[in-house]
Amino acid sequence: MEISQLLKGVLDLAVLAVLREDDGYGYDVLRRLRVAGLEEVGDASVYGTLRRLYKAGLLTSYVVPSEEGPHRKYYSLNEPGRARLAESMKVWRGFASTMDTLLEAS
Repeated sequence: MEISQLLKGVLDLAVLAVLREDDGYGYDVLRRLRVAGLEEVGDASVYGTLRRLYKAGLLTSYVVPSEEGPHRKYYSLNEPGRARLAESMKVWRGFASTMDTLLEAS
């Protein structure tokens, strides 16, 4: 099974989880996902997910000037985003529990 296929289904949840405690800009979110163990996640996937979650009203954004290059667009989790994260966590835990049960039975 390819990790990239699994990532497609859970990247929204992973990005929301990363932003739960601290705001972040695109590369920062990517770095945090990779440090957490999702080394296979692609740059374009993360940037696209951030844009999509923002357009869906689950994130807010603000720009911070940078002395080392272009300004950075930070994303933060808003209340609808926190609600989606809580809902998605519940769904994920149920799904993971079912898969664990199936795999243990094998």
